[in-house]
Amino acid sequence: MTMSTTSSAPLALPAGPTPAPRRQVLVGTVLAAAAGSMLIFGELAMWMKMRDRAHDNGVAWMPKGSSISMVTANTMLLAFIPACLFAQWAIYSAKRADRTHLLQGIGLTGLMGVAIVNAQAFLYSQAGVAAKGTAYNSLFYAVTGTFVVLTIVGIGFSLVTLFRVLGSRNGAAELVTAHALYWYFLAAAYCAVWFVVYVTK
Repeated sequence: MTMSTTSSAPLALPAGPTPAPRRQVLVGTVLAAAAGSMLIFGELAMWMKMRDRAHDNGVAWMPKGSSISMVTANTMLLAFIPACLFAQWAIYSAKRADRTHLLQGIGLTGLMGVAIVNAQAFLYSQAGVAAKGTAYNSLFYAVTGTFVVLTIVGIGFSLVTLFRVLGSRNGAAELVTAHALYWYFLAAAYCAVWFVVYVTK
């Protein structure tokens, strides 16, 4: 009498679905941009309120001897066009795994940020606005100083993204997208600052 033995393979459940990406960096960037927008627009609202109050009282809003160079202000505005294009170029390159152009796009975005901060520093040196004095003086440096800090954060974001891409094999597409989103926020914020502080004064 012969007994046949059958080899039985261990039973296993099928693999579950791949969890959806959490996108913590992208969500965090959106929240940071929202907070920055509230800060900038809150300061601009205070600027317009104090300006209207000065006009109602018949007081000059801008101190005598102060001169805002619109050439410098317009140059900063125009600088955000290539900055946003470079940031979008980085996204385009990340989707196509084009590492060389990806690094170039991120690096040029940060470089444009350095140029913008340098232009703002030059405007400070030429404006002749004292740090102390009227409400204009205080709000001028509060609004533009806040924007400079946000731009420096953007430059730091570009550096972090650049080093992250250098050390990553997959291109860090989510971080590159978040990086571009932050620069879009900076461009929109500066458009508001440019119009309220530099154009309408």
